[in-house]
Amino acid sequence: MNVPVLVSLLLLLAQTSSGPSPEMLQRAREEAERHKQAAIRINELAGQIHSENDAKNFVAAIAAVFEKELPPAWATRSIRERVARAEYESVADSALISEQRIVDVWNEYIRQIAGPDEALVNTAEIHNLRDSEFTLAQKFWTRGSQQIWTVPSVYAVGDDGKVAEGCRAMEAIRVIYDLYRFQNLQGARDRVKRGVLVSEMVKNVSDSTPRRGV
Repeated sequence: MNVPVLVSLLLLLAQTSSGPSPEMLQRAREEAERHKQAAIRINELAGQIHSENDAKNFVAAIAAVFEKELPPAWATRSIRERVARAEYESVADSALISEQRIVDVWNEYIRQIAGPDEALVNTAEIHNLRDSEFTLAQKFWTRGSQQIWTVPSVYAVGDDGKVAEGCRAMEAIRVIYDLYRFQNLQGARDRVKRGVLVSEMVKNVSDSTPRRGV
């Protein structure tokens, strides 16, 4: 379940000691459905960017999901326009944001705040992290867990069906967000040391699973 939906449900439950009423449960279901439909719409927008205006609509749709957490639209208009322009260019001109660029920006930030060396990253870790997020997003999305964190169309994908060597603009923002959650980096770092990718692990499991009727 999406985090905002879960929080809403917990707040509703906290208002009564006798358990959730049918009305509360209905409100929670409606909220969950609203977030699901928003995610489906975002996935559609991400896969149909043919103009800068399409990219603006895509960015606006994501911002709407995080409306309570973000500053008002008027205060971030220029930032949203720049993100939308970068998103359009990454789709139309294949001007992807390189993984090395993300590494440079993140490591510079860590050094500026005097962060620990273990928070510094390299391109192999970034690529492994993206591979994991994209693979799991695809898997959960096709199984009906359609929410903002599992939207698969935001990722830059190569001809082989795996994440490309560079990111789309909104995907790059997602990567930075994931790096703030250090356990994600730790997981990617461990997989790099073992020389494995989540996409390959999932494929191997799928290939080894007997098919029905065979």
